[in-house]
Formats: sequence, structure tokens, C-alpha cells
Amino acid sequence: MKVFIKVFLGFILAFLLLTAPKIGGWVANLFDYQKIDPDGAFMWISIHHIVQTIVIIIIMFLLIKLTHVKFHLGFGNKEKGISYLKKFMMIFTVYTIIGYAITILSGAFEPFQYPLNARNIFGYLGFQLLLSGPSEEFIFRAFSIGVFAFFISNKRLNKYMSYAVLFSAILFGIAHISFSLSPFTITYSLFQVGYAIVLGYFYGDCYEKSESVIYPMIMHSFTNVMMVGLTILLSLIL
Repeated sequence: MKVFIKVFLGFILAFLLLTAPKIGGWVANLFDYQKIDPDGAFMWISIHHIVQTIVIIIIMFLLIKLTHVKFHLGFGNKEKGISYLKKFMMIFTVYTIIGYAITILSGAFEPFQYPLNARNIFGYLGFQLLLSGPSEEFIFRAFSIGVFAFFISNKRLNKYMSYAVLFSAILFGIAHISFSLSPFTITYSLFQVGYAIVLGYFYGDCYEKSESVIYPMIMHSFTNVMMVGLTILLSLIL
């Protein structure tokens, strides 16, 4: 019976994690951004991320009032958080340089998807810096891991990973798959899903070790800004 309850709670948590972005999309679709963002580079996705975060904040607030679940929204263990952050940034920078070099040499480089003007560049980079990381880490690390560890299991799969981190990483990957019901279609990039799961593990690992969502937010924003920034720079040069 206990196993059934935990599985049921897992499905509820997964539903909430995947529904919040859908609600964000529904609300974002209500507005016309043509005057502010004629190329659709940053406004729709910015509203989407703001709304999905608000949805989770409301649920978080209720859980904090009703239970003792911890979401680790403060600075936590600063020493561990900053140390993890520095190591991650160095490793990811090396990975990015090597990855882009291989992409360019193999002729597989894909340029920035929007017209290269100041509005699109700064708008999209601003979204990646200020909204993407904070919103997604708030949802998929603070909320997901906090709820999973409190209500379902705080045990570890092995010394490197807890079940809560594994769950959040997998759901983070699934969130990068697009579903449509009418007509029914599933659109995804296998690389992007795998990439999200791997990064999701490191974000979650940092969250648990530092007991703070702030450092994963910085890590997430760093990876996004670096990848997008390099793509824009190379698109201007090549």
C-alpha cells in the first residue's frame, strides 16, 4: 500500500511539473507581442516562464503553510555552493569550446534562429540570463526535489545520486519534449532531452549539496547565456 501511495504521489508531482509550463504557454498565447517583439524572440517565452513560476509559487506557499517541506530558497552552504559553481563553470566552458569547435569543423553549426538585430539579441540573452535559469530551477529543483524528498523518498540510489535528483532530472528532460493533442504529435531532439537530463543531474546535485536553489540557478543561467552568446557571436562572424 505504501508503495502504491508513493507511486501515486510521484504521478501527481510529475503532472504538476509538466502542467505548470503548459499553463504558462496558454497564458502567453493570450497576448500579442508584435509591437514589442515582432520576431517572437523573447516576449512569449518570457511570459511563459513568469507564469509557470507563479503557478509553482502558489503551490509552494500552500505546502509551506500546511507541511514542513523544505525548498532551500536561501543561500544555504555558501562554501559548497560556490565551490561547486566554480568547478562546474570551468568544466562546462571547456566542454562548450570543444563542442562548438567540432560543430564548426564538421559543418553542423546552426546559426541564431532569429534576425540578428539588437532587440532580438539583447531580448533573448536577457531572457536566458534573468528568467530561464531562475524559473526552471525553482520548478525542477527546489519544488521537485523538495516535494519528492519530503513526501515520497529521501533515500539515495547510490552515493552519487538521490532518487529525488534522478526524478527531477528525468522530468526536466521530458519537459523538453513537445506534445500536441490535436493532431497528436510528439516533437523532440534526442540530444536536447539527453542534454537536459545530464545538466539536470548536476543542477540537482548542487542543490542537495549546497542546500540552496540559488547556485543551480546561476549554473543554469551561465550555461544558457554561454551557449546562446556563442551562437550569436559565431552567427555574426561566420
